[in-house]
Amino acid sequence: MLAIVPLIAVALAGPVHAQDGWTLVLSDEFDGDKIDGSKWGFEVDCWGGGNEERQCYTRSSRNAAIEDGKLVIMARHERVTGSALPAHLRRGAINPDAEATREFSSARLTTKGKAAWRYGKFEIRARLPQGQGTWPGIWMLPERDRYGAWAASGEIDILEAVNLGVPCAKCPGGRENTILGTLHFGGVSPRNKHTGEEVPFPAVLDNEFHTYAVEWTPDRISWQVDGQTYAERPASAWSTTGSDRPGAPFDQPFHLIINLAIGGKLAETRGLGGVRLDGYPKRMEIDWVHVWQRPEVNSPKLGAGGQ
Repeated sequence: MLAIVPLIAVALAGPVHAQDGWTLVLSDEFDGDKIDGSKWGFEVDCWGGGNEERQCYTRSSRNAAIEDGKLVIMARHERVTGSALPAHLRRGAINPDAEATREFSSARLTTKGKAAWRYGKFEIRARLPQGQGTWPGIWMLPERDRYGAWAASGEIDILEAVNLGVPCAKCPGGRENTILGTLHFGGVSPRNKHTGEEVPFPAVLDNEFHTYAVEWTPDRISWQVDGQTYAERPASAWSTTGSDRPGAPFDQPFHLIINLAIGGKLAETRGLGGVRLDGYPKRMEIDWVHVWQRPEVNSPKLGAGGQ
């Protein structure tokens, strides 16, 4: 396990360059006039993510749009009503048409059904919102639940942060600046397990873009920020599902998700507690998304069906 020390920002900007041994299989620079529907879909519901989050996710351009070459996800303090369940839970539900009303709107974009990858390097350059109750996430879920419902089939959290900028006595500089990289696995909830790191990254508060990445191979997953590796886990740390496949559940295709949640258990139980209403709307900005694979390790990009 790596030591937990404050990370120092390193400038990583500019055009995409070939990386030694890697092939670029997805690139979105967000330089069009609208979100590319061939790459991204929207998850639309008021479920709360299973974490008691307070937002409804919409497909409205008020919550997700391209601005000046950036994908901007905007969380707004406004009353919204929509489906109480996400699409995957509506099927077979007793009341699939049930609705819920929330006090915030936001957006959750995903490559599900469009592209999924088994192994690779996933880089996202982002600027994160601050404030008590904000919970931006860049993460991955399996295209198919091969080993069972969450979290038996796994989850890879490339980047999470909650309550950035709020007073924090134990944080360098006195304000919350922690970033998280986590794996979820094990059994179906509540028998799930997780492993990962939380590290101080003071530069996250400088209102600049930083590059968050995961490098995922059959035998190891590592997390990076601005090119610095701050955590890694060997396959032995997660191969506890009881499967006869030693890399399970992280041996299947996963799709990418980018979202901005408001409230929820992780955010509201930390920092100042709850959700503060100052500073809305909140903005999460994505400069670009790059996905790389090594031909000798990776299968090609998978379409909607996975494999």
